[in-house]
Amino acid sequence: MAVTALLTRQPPAPEAELAAFLAGRTVDGAVVAFVGLARDESRSGPVTGLYLDHYPGFTERSLERMAADADARFAVSDIRVIHRCGEVAPGEPIVFVAVAAPHRRAAFEAADYLMDRLKTEAAFWKREDGPDGPRWIEPTDQDRADRQRWSD
Repeated sequence: MAVTALLTRQPPAPEAELAAFLAGRTVDGAVVAFVGLARDESRSGPVTGLYLDHYPGFTERSLERMAADADARFAVSDIRVIHRCGEVAPGEPIVFVAVAAPHRRAAFEAADYLMDRLKTEAAFWKREDGPDGPRWIEPTDQDRADRQRWSD
């Protein structure tokens, strides 16, 4: 079993990451992968770029903790989380999450859980840039409601 959480300034290569995650896998019956992309539009209007600021060390530990929590909560055998920081252009990957498990339900639930936690709790400060200038953004009420459903 492996739990990996990485922070990078470079766009993850989802195809290559998934291929590496799948390589040699014979015990698991399910792999679920998720790729989050930067949009060129938000509720506030057009987006020309996204900036994810972070606190070195602290942000990595927050990603590692969430991946470890998912591992402890669900019957999974492997988790990989790669999250961007810094400048992100519209259309570029922000996050890659892959989960392997013996059965599909655990893989789907663990990936869903991870994304809900990452969206609301990862130690990032997010800024959208647009034609009217920059604006700092927070998780939405829907993001918080999605996260709340996992509360014990």
